[in-house]
Amino acid sequence: MYILIAGGGKVGANLTRSLLRAGHEVTLIEQRPYRFDKLEAEFEHQVLRGDATELFVLERAGVKRPPDLVVAATGDDEDNIVICQLARERYGVASVIARINDPRNQPYFDLLGISPTVSATGAIMGLIEHEVPEHGLIHLLELRKENLEIVEVTVDKGANCQGKRVRALKLPEGARLISVVRAGKAEIPDEETQLEAGDQVLAILAPGKEDELRRALLRD
Repeated sequence: MYILIAGGGKVGANLTRSLLRAGHEVTLIEQRPYRFDKLEAEFEHQVLRGDATELFVLERAGVKRPPDLVVAATGDDEDNIVICQLARERYGVASVIARINDPRNQPYFDLLGISPTVSATGAIMGLIEHEVPEHGLIHLLELRKENLEIVEVTVDKGANCQGKRVRALKLPEGARLISVVRAGKAEIPDEETQLEAGDQVLAILAPGKEDELRRALLRD
């Protein structure tokens, strides 16, 4: 597999190192002179100096082949958007992955259909949320192309859904319960499944419907 990586910081360098070790062909683009010198000493001809938002730099890196995958891993979200857009729209690269440095910029990537994206801040927040869940609802996965997300809810004593069957719950429109884990055993719930305190429930729903789901399952 041929992979083009833009951005030779810690993320790009470690990714290049791992991919080469796995036997892939990689070209890494880095524009900072001092960083490029260090990378060239390690990776030699697999590093190209230049600004990956410029067409001639991408073309020198082999984007016209085109690569199987382009990874935009610079420290600038605007640059990562431009790189992914150029790779897809101008050069027909089928797969791109973008690094997001500031989670507040996620909507701009979504608006342009740049997916998947990776945010270290978002990933760490997800782990924190899992360890110290706020309001009992934990975000597990976002399916951006399908405009859906999967969340986990733990049913506490006194929750709105305790003792109720699924058919009696006022779930948000389009939301579905997809798994109930009780005493370590998982089952796919149907309309007759009754929820009990201690159950761990997975639900799939559209983004923005979390508060409605929280009210239906937890407390008003």
